[in-house]
Amino acid sequence: MSIASSSAWKALAGHVPAIKATHLRDLLKDAKRSAAMIVEHDGVVLDYSRQNATGETMKLLFALAKEANLAGRLKAMAAGARINPTENRSVLHMALRSAADEKLVVDGEDVIAQVHGVLARIKAFSEKVRSGKWKGATGKKLTDVVAIGIGGSYLGPEFVSEALRTDPASAKAAKGRRLRFLANVDPVDVTRALDGLDPATTLVVVISKTFTTAETMLNARTVRAWLVKKLGKAAVAKHMVAVSTNLKDVAAFGIDPANAFGFWDWVGGRYSVCSAVGVVPLALQYGYPIVEQFLAGARSIDKHLLTAPAEKNLPVILGLLGVWNSTFLGRATRALLPYAQALLKLAPHIQQVDMESNGKRVGLDGAELAFESGEINFGEPGTNGQHSFYQLVHQGRVVPADFIGFMRSQQPVMIKGEAVSNHDELMANFFAQPDALAVGKTAAELKAEGVADALVPHKVFTGNRPSNALLFTALTPYTTGQILALYEHRTAVQGFIWGLNSFDQWGVELGKVLAKQVRTQLSASRGAKAEVKGFNPSTTAMLKRYLAP
Repeated sequence: MSIASSSAWKALAGHVPAIKATHLRDLLKDAKRSAAMIVEHDGVVLDYSRQNATGETMKLLFALAKEANLAGRLKAMAAGARINPTENRSVLHMALRSAADEKLVVDGEDVIAQVHGVLARIKAFSEKVRSGKWKGATGKKLTDVVAIGIGGSYLGPEFVSEALRTDPASAKAAKGRRLRFLANVDPVDVTRALDGLDPATTLVVVISKTFTTAETMLNARTVRAWLVKKLGKAAVAKHMVAVSTNLKDVAAFGIDPANAFGFWDWVGGRYSVCSAVGVVPLALQYGYPIVEQFLAGARSIDKHLLTAPAEKNLPVILGLLGVWNSTFLGRATRALLPYAQALLKLAPHIQQVDMESNGKRVGLDGAELAFESGEINFGEPGTNGQHSFYQLVHQGRVVPADFIGFMRSQQPVMIKGEAVSNHDELMANFFAQPDALAVGKTAAELKAEGVADALVPHKVFTGNRPSNALLFTALTPYTTGQILALYEHRTAVQGFIWGLNSFDQWGVELGKVLAKQVRTQLSASRGAKAEVKGFNPSTTAMLKRYLAP
């Protein structure tokens, strides 16, 4: 039965008119309500008092979670049940950051023991490279890493790497080292990734579970040619390693299978940053102890998800509010607004986590959903975003937003003579923007300020625009792990409520199939001058134009 048929769903739908009759400028005057909408876990403070919600709204949302058996589904995911039915797979990314003394047996195998077996290999390997015991073909120390992957094999690791780059402890551990990511098959991306690098000091990590991903493998062959041109074919084994499960193709490529780090089919690409996909390049750059802190932060949120009651559970509350905004209030977008430049790659990563997971039109039973699901994610660090798209957010469409801020800067600056530090200036905006969105400014207030009548309509801020505020002590490896897990679990919560499969991604397949057809045509036309055929008239015309001398 569709969740939309339940009494809990219908009660929420019936509650919408009551909420539409309220305004956040009035709701925020209720101190008791505001206090009830601030929850905290392990140094993470979530304030959701600026949501279009009352205590009754939350009561109804928690009832919906119970109706959907959210707690049971989360426990089933953590236990290794095959909750991805279209691929008959478990979903165990939480096991990737479990403590070594934990145990989880799935299909007769202790998956946590397997995870820590791979982690031990990564630790030993990264320490050899970083210490100089593992040298390149010319005897030089390998100080630069190029990680080749795409999608989940790139977005998550890059998000974490950027978050850590200016953390003092992480930066100290990475001194003298460089980490580059190569994802796009566009040759310009290759040029940028290799710019200024010396093959003799470069280690390449090829990340592809099957070792067949078209873009990744073409990029890998391109970089291999770059290495071979300078160092010779024999250097490949010293300068290239793999994150893959296809050892046969790894060996055929020229990489020693002993230098391949595996993972499992229960690791979805967009949930793979805590596997060898992310741990290998991050450990090479920052050292394994830093990565351990990152994994520990994610583990903290994992345990919180599975043990905290819904009313105090940060990812559950975030997910339920996402369902409320997107499905019941009809707000299709969601803005991620970190007030930390180091989180510049958060939004691109969460775009994939959320939109590839919940961008579905059918439920687990294959029946078309009776409601809209999924959200369009975008974002930019503050204060840059304020001078970009906040105009629309304040006076155009209603866009629910998550503001993410930190009590301390990674790189504090205080200029003599300035009223506040640079970080305080940043955080002044963090605190002001949610209130501006929520409260707005009325025509009466503008007129009282003496604003000309002709300008009043242009300067009115309607307010009543919802947001969450997440406040952390500082952006560290540990809190980066917490942020990752919070948003991974928010997505899973929403998928469980909507009753869809958040762990497959068939929507990416059709384009790949059609691209293969085009690739075959281009090869035939470039080589044997074959006629363009088999496409619709529009594509045929454009291909002919593209192939024209």
